[in-house]
Amino acid sequence: MVYRSRRPPVEIPDTPVADFVLARAGRRGDRPALVDSISGRTITYAQLPDLVSRAAAGLARLGLGKGDVCAILSPNTIEYPIAMLAIAELGAIATTASPLYTKADLGRHLTDSRARILITSTSLASTWTGIADDAGIEHVITFDSAEGASIPFTRLLDESGTHSRVTIDPTDIVALPYSSGTTGLPKGVMLTHRNLVANILQVDASVHYLHDCDTTIAFLPFFHIYGMVVIGLLGLWSGATLVVMPRFDLETYLQLVERHRATILHVVPPVVVALAKHPSVERRDFSSIRKLFSGAAPLGASTIEQCTGRINCVLQQGYGLTETSPATHVTSDDPLMNVYGSVGQLVSNTECRIVDPVTGNDVATGQDGEIWLRGPQVMHGYLNCPDATQATIDADGWLHSGDIGHADADQNFYIVDRLKELIKYKGMQVAPAELEALLLTHPAVADAAVVSLKDDECGELPRAFIVAKAPATAEELMSFVADRVAPYKKVRRVDFIDAIPKSPSGKILRRLLRDMAAT
Repeated sequence: MVYRSRRPPVEIPDTPVADFVLARAGRRGDRPALVDSISGRTITYAQLPDLVSRAAAGLARLGLGKGDVCAILSPNTIEYPIAMLAIAELGAIATTASPLYTKADLGRHLTDSRARILITSTSLASTWTGIADDAGIEHVITFDSAEGASIPFTRLLDESGTHSRVTIDPTDIVALPYSSGTTGLPKGVMLTHRNLVANILQVDASVHYLHDCDTTIAFLPFFHIYGMVVIGLLGLWSGATLVVMPRFDLETYLQLVERHRATILHVVPPVVVALAKHPSVERRDFSSIRKLFSGAAPLGASTIEQCTGRINCVLQQGYGLTETSPATHVTSDDPLMNVYGSVGQLVSNTECRIVDPVTGNDVATGQDGEIWLRGPQVMHGYLNCPDATQATIDADGWLHSGDIGHADADQNFYIVDRLKELIKYKGMQVAPAELEALLLTHPAVADAAVVSLKDDECGELPRAFIVAKAPATAEELMSFVADRVAPYKKVRRVDFIDAIPKSPSGKILRRLLRDMAAT
């Protein structure tokens, strides 16, 4: 059966995302929009549109135009959303990269996306130096001004000027985050102006999401779809104040929550666990908090109850994918309606099917199957990957999520497993295929498979099964991988086995490996 959202539909305007997000900024005057958590430097809503326009004019002078790609590689900073909106205002495309990338990661990303300009940080110079030139980057701009930096971002903001307004179609691509999808290496997810505008309105309509009197602590990375859309773009559209943290530290985070009287906390499961159990949370003044909002990975009911009991507020949970901009399901923030353990009900204008992955038939209510989704937030496709796009979005527009779940009689949805190979480490995507390919370059490895290992703190950890052809220790192989990947991709456990279970077509049977690990 087709499940259709029970929430009232929202009307989606054909407005470019930058114009949409900034439409109400001027009337908010001196209300803080973005606050630097370290220095206290503040950008008000009255200042925001002009800063975006100046940045867009500066980028245009450097040659960035409609359809061009501009990469952003940086920790969170209050200029990050300005750069995103400036790129969008030009009709260009922002591709966002993890500051934890290795040189090889960044090189692949810049080359695949065909980025012309890189906006980054001098703190990451060891990553982008040389790689930017090799990938054909024409200009490097740094958020933090420093000696030797190609172009300080502040110079763009300091110089006045205008840019020619371009005609932007709602179906034009505006954002290009990278995701592994259901399988394989990271791929560019092509998101349109309509995708992002739609999802902002869909999440906003999901029961009093954000108000213009709200304050949140923005530690979740803006390069990730959750930080980009649900916190950054939606927060600025709503008129909330975003206190921006460059990196997460629990003690600092708790101090900021108290100091700024945060009203809504955007979190991920590891932070929910910390709020539920860590001794630093004791004797904190959380009286300003009206709710928590958690995404990026499912949460268990017991963890939610521990956390909300300690903080004394409701927890609203969302589910989605990079490929759906991201939200497709959100729980209620009414404690009487909130079913803990569920990822919620469909957001407005969204349909869902739950399909037997073997037969392709819809399953009955209460039975598990693959989650299929359809709505205005579904991506345009994967960049340079028509086969992967076709395998993910069928001819009828259904996106096959790769997640296994079910719905109850009240259309509360539950995620219970994953068909797709993706590993979620603290909400960050880890592609098993990438780690397997790397392990196979080690002279002692004949075959390798990587699966997820459940972990209370991190959600999932990469775990490798190795068929050896020469003597090697688990520690040696873990160190080999750690020296070559971003920290969140490190293999945390290695087991040696005689053979990797595979299908007749050669596909790794990961479920069998996970079952072996559980016994």
